Amino acid sequence: MSGRRSIENLALVGFMGCGKSSVGRLAAKDLGFEFVDSDALVEERAGIPISEIFATEGEAAFRRLERETLAELETRTGQVIATGGGAIVDPENLASLKRHALVVCLWAGAEAIHERTKHQSHRPLLQGDDPLGTIRRLLAEREPVYKQADVIINTELRPQREVVLQVRLQFEESRKRVSASFTSSGPSGS
Repeated sequence: MSGRRSIENLALVGFMGCGKSSVGRLAAKDLGFEFVDSDALVEERAGIPISEIFATEGEAAFRRLERETLAELETRTGQVIATGGGAIVDPENLASLKRHALVVCLWAGAEAIHERTKHQSHRPLLQGDDPLGTIRRLLAEREPVYKQADVIINTELRPQREVVLQVRLQFEESRKRVSASFTSSGPSGS
């Protein structure tokens, strides 16, 4: 990535069921930021639930709407953004988020994710005969992308409040580093 990085927002990425929405809401409250759920924005834009987008238009249509929605968030500040689990598989989405946000990946293993999601019917990718197998496969496919986040926090053995604290501390430290870097080198182009 070239140029100076701006960290005006906090983006939570990671697999479904890792706590992006619940941790995001609490972190936003602690930081005095707006909480934004990218999946909710996609549903609002489409006028139908994500499960219906998948069923009627397919995953590609959903991913296009997701990419457009995340690109629009670049113009906002003071947000905690919870992304969909597969959002950063698209390199454009990861690059977009890194232009304006600290990208924090919330992580959990396949078994923990399965426990957290097995009774949730709103997860279209887990509606098959072998949800745990699907989780294992998708997690293995996405792990290299998740590792490109600025910070990875394991959510398995930590109470939610501790995860929120870690997320907030990482965000505050990153903003201090960017601010110190800007102050010591002066504004670019002057």
